[in-house]
Amino acid sequence: PLAPPPLPAPQPAQWLNCDIRRLDFAKLGKFSVVMADPPWDIHMELPYGTMRDDEMRALDIASVCDDGYIFLWVTARAMELGRELLELWGYRRCSELLWIKINHVQRLPRTGRTGHWLNHNKEHCIVGVKGDPSKHCFPLVDADVIVSEIRQTSRKPDEVYQMIERLSPGTRKLELFGRPHNVWPGWLTLGNQLGDSNVLDESIRRALGLDDSAVSKTGKPAGLASAPHLVVRGSSNRGRR
Repeated sequence: PLAPPPLPAPQPAQWLNCDIRRLDFAKLGKFSVVMADPPWDIHMELPYGTMRDDEMRALDIASVCDDGYIFLWVTARAMELGRELLELWGYRRCSELLWIKINHVQRLPRTGRTGHWLNHNKEHCIVGVKGDPSKHCFPLVDADVIVSEIRQTSRKPDEVYQMIERLSPGTRKLELFGRPHNVWPGWLTLGNQLGDSNVLDESIRRALGLDDSAVSKTGKPAGLASAPHLVVRGSSNRGRR
């Protein structure tokens, strides 16, 4: 494979507080990478609302990517549904990422996690490819396993963002069902728990009918106390004119 070039400085983080079920995805333009951690209905009490399987099928994810990758986090119950969705959205399953969860003493947790029969100490992320992303992607740079500590409920490891940036450096990236801790430089994050919005791309603001109030004055989502990873050197928190 080609050696990846030096990583370019990422664009400032963008996020849009919205109901993804009612969003016109076609107005967002095209992205090289999509990542989603859906609120699957796993028949357990959760600190957030869930989506029915038919609501997931109805999402127009197919319109946001012609050539690129999707990273779809799935639960045990949703593995087959996840593969179905990839095909429905025009992707071909090409790999799977595995997150091995460890605790603060770097060991596998034995109790207090999820699972009906065995304690779940891992999460699966199905990876799909669409079209021909070879012009802007550099595969075989990373392994398909992440070993990282557990944090808040449903929060995924930061390493996945770094891995994806090495795979597809400097491209447009879209995350679905994000919360404040998911906001990341170089990504547009969509979700209904983000509090406010920070849409710097004027073409998206025009397409969605948003005004300048959709640009954050703080550069971080409301309620996020500290976000040093959102500081991007050499850039400002302003949309391009």
